Amino acid sequence: MDDEIETKLLRHENEDEGNLKQRIWAEAKKIWMVALPGIISRVCAFGTIVVTQSFIGHISDIDLAGYALIQTLSVRFVNGILLGMSSATETLCGQAFGAGQHHMMGIYLQRSWIIDFITLTVLLPVFIFGTQIYKLVGEEESIANSGGYISLWFIPFVYNFVFSLTIQMYLQAQLKNMIIAWLLAFQFAIHIPLSLLFVYKLNMGVSGAMIALSMSSWFLVIGELIYIFGGWCPHSWKGFTVAAFKDLVPVVKLSLSSGVMVCLELWYYAILVLLAGYMVDAEVAISAFSICLNVSAWEFMISMGFLGAACVRVANELGRGNAKAVRFSIQVLLGTSIAIGLSFFVLCLAFGKKLAYVFTDDDRVADTVSDLSLLLSFSVLLNSIYPVLSGVAVGAGLQSTVAVVNLLCFYLIGVPLGAFLGYLTSLQVKGIWFGMMGGVLTQTITLVYMTWRTDWDDQVRKASQRLARFYLKSDENP
Repeated sequence: MDDEIETKLLRHENEDEGNLKQRIWAEAKKIWMVALPGIISRVCAFGTIVVTQSFIGHISDIDLAGYALIQTLSVRFVNGILLGMSSATETLCGQAFGAGQHHMMGIYLQRSWIIDFITLTVLLPVFIFGTQIYKLVGEEESIANSGGYISLWFIPFVYNFVFSLTIQMYLQAQLKNMIIAWLLAFQFAIHIPLSLLFVYKLNMGVSGAMIALSMSSWFLVIGELIYIFGGWCPHSWKGFTVAAFKDLVPVVKLSLSSGVMVCLELWYYAILVLLAGYMVDAEVAISAFSICLNVSAWEFMISMGFLGAACVRVANELGRGNAKAVRFSIQVLLGTSIAIGLSFFVLCLAFGKKLAYVFTDDDRVADTVSDLSLLLSFSVLLNSIYPVLSGVAVGAGLQSTVAVVNLLCFYLIGVPLGAFLGYLTSLQVKGIWFGMMGGVLTQTITLVYMTWRTDWDDQVRKASQRLARFYLKSDENP
């Protein structure tokens, strides 16, 4: 009798184990359907900026520092605002898709275009008066002049964010983002020959590198618009409508909280680069720090793919009203992302100094990068955790809560700690990086606790209320 009971228990355990494996596999496939195209897209998109930096770095060390300054401060500043405000589109489109309100997705997209275009136009003085701004904050005159000149070339480039960021989130929410991956892969492929043509063949130097960057970036936008207007999104795109101008105020509120959440995170790194600019050898400090940040950020693009997957999976399941599926999806997302982070941790430790010579021929910069390689490896590992948790927050519409967390962890812990270790100890640039990691580690622990304590059944109710508030009847289903 006891043997029969034991046999039945073993059978049930095996069935549960098999069922769990099937559930993990099914969830992993859903995650990778969003994450893989997102990873390809972000790696290629960021790759064009890194390639441009590499070309400029081999032209002049001053221009490398100037480009690092504008890309890490001004572009990150504006991109942070637009990316954050666009994440409201990700929340609304993801939940609308889960609830079957497909026609609302096109309306949300058009609202985001209106809001982002106006926002970017207001922010243009950041690029127009680049030299004056950098001198005002105390940067070296030669670096400030170079950064101010390059910032003017960034203006046609940044306007692509209005469309590319929002369209990616719109397509991602309905699992159609593979087209973006193909477009961005092609964009990256043509960016290199374009850069070679303008920089070396036509001998246009820094101007040629920036022209190539703008041309390749707008190829992506044109391809995305052709895909949407060409009829490949028949359920979610019903054409332009005046409904896009309705209910803008509540969308702006959600966009602002999203913008603050992302900006506080992106600006954090920008402030640390600014601190590096006040070091004794500012040119070497800025160049080395920005190279490490770019390597970290390139790996971070993979984590951003999982951020997008987390947002879509959480938003979709909340829209469907399935709190249990949300919890399970978060567990699979974290496990997958951390495994990838560990792989890159090992790679950064293995290559160390060799990374720097991709961007510069200066041995001083390469030696500084080598000193930072261990810290870079740990930063890469942390990158695999907190973006997923941020994506969970975006999918649930909890951006305002994460904004407060980012403010406290980054600006009350990370920046003061980095300034103290960088200036009042012998650590210099390494001290700034220690401070950066302190802020990120605190933020990660807080987000883990917040996610664990969240009542997902209550979030299902709130998602339902949000969708009901913005809902407009479709012309096809009056």
